[in-house]
Amino acid sequence: MQIETERLTLREFVPHDWQAMAHYWADPRYARFYPERDNAGAFVRVLVDRFVAAQGDDPRLAWQLAIVERASGTMIGNCGIRINDPAVREANIGYELNPAFWGLGYATEAAASILRFGFQDLQLHRIWAECISENSGSIRVLEKLGMRREGHFHQHQWFHERWWDTLVYAILEQEWPALAAVSVG
Repeated sequence: MQIETERLTLREFVPHDWQAMAHYWADPRYARFYPERDNAGAFVRVLVDRFVAAQGDDPRLAWQLAIVERASGTMIGNCGIRINDPAVREANIGYELNPAFWGLGYATEAAASILRFGFQDLQLHRIWAECISENSGSIRVLEKLGMRREGHFHQHQWFHERWWDTLVYAILEQEWPALAAVSVG
């Protein structure tokens, strides 16, 4: 599967993508909002292997795609959608970006294309996402997508020697058509 946007290509992972992913996972700006990993490089390699293996699942319930900047051909992050329960047509999305590419609208552009795929191609009813409450960049992305805040879980995750709150955002299929016409890039 491949999705083209104005500035990005979202494509299936290939095994060597772990190197670009491990590079931005090592950036302290990125790592601030994620639990520490003892051997992050090995963990990322296993994770990418799982993404590649999931491409053959039947039925397929998860799509994790590498985000490639079209102008440079550089893999700059990834985003995905995971169907939680096919019977209720609900899924969650996630995205991450190399901090060197923050602030350019790429996360919003990639996530908007994943929402479009979820509602148009997968015929989902509800799509949700979660983020750390202090991750203002991620909150901005979710709000630009027209997702509404539905939950605030206090002291929900423990990492970096402290508790973190988690926010949940969501959007419904009947809300998407009006928002799909709005440029989010």
